[in-house]
Amino acid sequence: RTMPDLVEVLMVAEKPSLADSISRILSNGTCETRRTNRRFPVHEYYGTFENMKVKFKMTSVAGHIYGTTFSGQYGRGRVDEVELYSAPTIKEQQDPKSRVCEHLQREARSAHYLVLWLDCDNEGENICFEVMQNTTRHLKRATTHNAPQQTVYRAHFSSIAAPDIKAAMHTLGKP
Repeated sequence: RTMPDLVEVLMVAEKPSLADSISRILSNGTCETRRTNRRFPVHEYYGTFENMKVKFKMTSVAGHIYGTTFSGQYGRGRVDEVELYSAPTIKEQQDPKSRVCEHLQREARSAHYLVLWLDCDNEGENICFEVMQNTTRHLKRATTHNAPQQTVYRAHFSSIAAPDIKAAMHTLGKP
C-alpha cells in the first residue's frame, strides 16, 4: 500500500503583512517562511483542516491582480471620451514584474484546497475571483476517503485579532 500524499491547503491574503499575521495566529507562532518570489513569501505550518492532517501554505497578492485598460487606439493617445463608453477593453496583469500569477499557479500545483483571506468587501470579493482564476485549475484532487467535495473556501473576518481569525477559520464559507 502506498501512503497518500499529504493534503495541502493554499491560503491567500490580500497583502503580505496580512498573510504573515494570519499564519502566525493560526500556527500559534510555529510557521516557517520560505521565499520563492521576492514580494510574496510563503508561510508554512501543519495543522488540521476538515478533520484531515494537512500542510498549510499561506501567501498573498498585493491587491488586484488584473487591471482593465482600453485596447487598440483607445489605449494610447487622445480620444473623445464619449467613444470610451463603447470602446473594447482588455484585462491585463497590473504588475507583470511581480510575477504574482506565476507565483499563485506554482503554489497551487501542490495544493488540494484553496482558502481565500481577502477583505470582506466588493473589492476583496473581486480579488477572490482573480485569485481563483489563477489557482483552481491547478489544484490537485484530494484522495483521502473523507475529503470534502468543496475545494475553494472563503474566510469572513472583520479584524485580525486572534479570536476573530481563529473563528473565521472554523466557519469558512464560499466565495
